Amino acid sequence: MDAPKRLLTVLHRWLLPWRCLLCGDAGAEGVDLCAACIEELPRNTHCCERCALPLPVSAPLCGRCLRKAPQWHAAWAPFRYAWPLDRLETRFKFSRDLAAGRVLATLWQRQPHPPALPQLILPVPLHRRRLRERGYNQALEMARPLARALNIPCAHDVLRRVRHTDAQTALDATERRRNLRGAFALRGDVALPAHVAVLDDVFTTGTTLSECTRVLKRAGVERVDVWALARAPIPGR
Repeated sequence: MDAPKRLLTVLHRWLLPWRCLLCGDAGAEGVDLCAACIEELPRNTHCCERCALPLPVSAPLCGRCLRKAPQWHAAWAPFRYAWPLDRLETRFKFSRDLAAGRVLATLWQRQPHPPALPQLILPVPLHRRRLRERGYNQALEMARPLARALNIPCAHDVLRRVRHTDAQTALDATERRRNLRGAFALRGDVALPAHVAVLDDVFTTGTTLSECTRVLKRAGVERVDVWALARAPIPGR
């Protein structure tokens, strides 16, 4: 670390000490979470390589992917969507807690990344109406620092949400697919690389990521990976 960065680090510790957003204790170096809360975060250590579904033992394909393989090539979700990470995600996504978002983005950057990195990261877009309501796109806020850390371009205006849709939370898988059909499109003047990653904050049923993948594949992208901070388990399990 060079002298200016060391000075900034010392000043930050003195003026704005790291403070855990979950328990209030002193935060670990460089993040507003304490070491104990970081240790409690639910890592997605064992999962399906194709859809990142948490499993007792890692496998190339889970039962669902064996029955019907997703359109994407591989998935990366370093955490499970469970306590206490879900608390931070809810605060960031629905309560405009940008500090929680910075913590989540920092944690993501610190996880081991996939061996095959894409040439471009595309965050899942929000429709302009939802963007006005929320004030920011949570996927984009996570994608930018991760892209910088991995030295990969990130484009926020290539994949667009062209149709406003109802919230997905209360819908089952079939309703989610119907709800999102035709909701995404690509900017017409863009040349896409062969390998792209679509990034979202939480991977639940995969319907949104699947629709984005479908649009990219139709445009000629050879390989699409899906990335999410956290993977939700199958409902009811």
